[in-house]
Amino acid sequence: MQGYIINLNKVKDEDLIVTIVTKGSLDNLYRFYGARHGVINLGFKIDYEKESSAKSTISRLKDVIHIGFKWINDYKLLRLWQDFIALFHKHLMDAEELDDFYFELIDNASQQWDKQNPKRVAIESYVKLLENEGRLHKDLDCFLCSLPIQDKEISLVRAFLPTHKACSHTLGINKEALMELFKNKSSIFLNDKEVDRLWYVLLEGL
Repeated sequence: MQGYIINLNKVKDEDLIVTIVTKGSLDNLYRFYGARHGVINLGFKIDYEKESSAKSTISRLKDVIHIGFKWINDYKLLRLWQDFIALFHKHLMDAEELDDFYFELIDNASQQWDKQNPKRVAIESYVKLLENEGRLHKDLDCFLCSLPIQDKEISLVRAFLPTHKACSHTLGINKEALMELFKNKSSIFLNDKEVDRLWYVLLEGL
């Protein structure tokens, strides 16, 4: 089966608990340390098998094959990718079952990561996630004061909740550009400064 590594937790010696998002599940698997093992890392897409044991409540990760991205050796892209992927662990860690949406969202983002500004890919992906989870606020009422936002610029706080600039004292986003993002999942009208702002909001957590 295939999946994306969203967390690596070192246990005794060099052994690892590896958390993987797959189609339909979130796997937490034990990986024994050994020289014969290939290198794995946060954000990697892998093909693998899992082996159950009567002696342990956690299955073992085995027969791992790294499915590389063509941009994997670009350190800047990889670092941004790992920052993005790490957000999914805290968001999904208590889930017992997942639908295919999360794997497909990550998979699509990985394919677009080097084709445009990766921060834009992450932001557009996050809006899709918010909509899928019923958390995308398109009504544009201020999260802090509850009044409608009629300004030409809107500020967003964690979870892309809309606020008045005067309420949150943060950078404003052009309203038309934001509506395009929310409606069509496109960041085309956002300038780079606005994209950087939304990237930092995204890093606060999904």
